[in-house]
Amino acid sequence: MPRFLAGSACFSFLLMSPVIAQEGPGSSSPPPAPPGPVSAADRTWDAGGEIIVSWEPSPDADRAGVTHYDIQRSADGGAFESVGTAPAGATEFRDDSGVNENIEYSYQVAAVGPGGEGISSPSASVTTHIDWFNRDRGNILILMLIVCGSITWYIERARAGQKLYIRKIAGMDAVTEAVGRATEMGQPVLYIAGIQDMDDVQTVAGLTILGSISKMIAEYETHLLMPTSRSLVMSTARETVKESYLAAGRPDAYRDDSIYYVTDEQFGFVAHVDGLMSRKKPAACFYLGAFFAESLILAETGNSIGAIQVAGTAMPTQLPFFVAACDYTLIGEELFAASAYLSQDEKMLGSLKGQDFGKLIAMIFIVTGGVFSTLAAFTEAAPVAMVNRLLGLLWGSPQ
Repeated sequence: MPRFLAGSACFSFLLMSPVIAQEGPGSSSPPPAPPGPVSAADRTWDAGGEIIVSWEPSPDADRAGVTHYDIQRSADGGAFESVGTAPAGATEFRDDSGVNENIEYSYQVAAVGPGGEGISSPSASVTTHIDWFNRDRGNILILMLIVCGSITWYIERARAGQKLYIRKIAGMDAVTEAVGRATEMGQPVLYIAGIQDMDDVQTVAGLTILGSISKMIAEYETHLLMPTSRSLVMSTARETVKESYLAAGRPDAYRDDSIYYVTDEQFGFVAHVDGLMSRKKPAACFYLGAFFAESLILAETGNSIGAIQVAGTAMPTQLPFFVAACDYTLIGEELFAASAYLSQDEKMLGSLKGQDFGKLIAMIFIVTGGVFSTLAAFTEAAPVAMVNRLLGLLWGSPQ
């Protein structure tokens, strides 16, 4: 401790090593004291992409010497870089910017004030990992339990003999008329289950409907024609139709050659079907599945021979062609509901009603969220803010 004497006065100076502090350029104020010990921990029950950083506030925070905190991160011992800021009164920060597994991160926090910044000592290193359960997706679990519960409840109601209401689907009500017309005229029924393979849900829906329609065809003793553009669809369709004929008590009427494979090539398949329609002139044509540019060609050919045509697809670009050229069209989800509508199977009906209940819940939340988000832009009323916070907790990411 050096001493200097000047006249009768004695001055003493204490030289100390500064804690990491950096003064701002041209500032007369000293930099704030650095925050207390910094700790970093992996956030539990998440997808492994967040780290919680906490610290003790700077001693100068109460004297308005701190404007904000700058959180800095080092990856695998590299240089510290800023990843975000926190207000002066904060003691915690959630880092979710580019955090990856198997990388060691350490953090330091700088108290920033008018006179510069005081930087804390680095924290111990931390790594993240993915947990089995992500609590940020708990809302999806709740919705899943509600939908699954409603499906089970509706299935049990159907098994107990209670009739479940499903609105009428005109295209499916016309099946009896179409098959009956083909029987009276002595002409076959043409069925096309789309041009996609079994990995397309629309093809699966088309083959499920085929099971109900082919049973009716067997009962009416009408001939079925079903060319396919995929070999696996052919095999599945044969098994489906064979079971339907057996259920109708007419296994002897089933013919393997009525369901056959043509080609995978789109317009080669369509050319074959058009020729078949021109020669055999089916009285009823069903197009139920995934279709593309061939939809109009098929529908126009069927219209030219005077057949009753029932189409159904979930391809938005092909619906206008079916609507224009066919007698009945199943639009979107009607294609998937038609199998339950025709078969009246308890499990299918219960599943359909349960899914509708889940959609109703989703619609309620969408409308409610839209209304209250709009109101929040015009008013700061407590009820509006409370509902928005509740919706944020249910469906938003925690902040």
